[in-house]
Amino acid sequence: MLCQKCKTPVMPHTVCKNCGYYNGKQIIDVTAKLTRKEKKKKEKELKEAEKASNKGLSMENLSKK
Repeated sequence: MLCQKCKTPVMPHTVCKNCGYYNGKQIIDVTAKLTRKEKKKKEKELKEAEKASNKGLSMENLSKK
């Protein structure tokens, strides 16, 4: 099963350890215990994953291929 938000593999009925979301809601703030440098890196990874999942198969993306 894949996380709805970041598309990483997760076990069913568990919170995603990568982004902290479950069923479309943020349950755990995964960046809370990280240092500043780690926090920026993690936030950047999550934004990139979100952009990749939002890219999808829109008409614009299909016409670019």
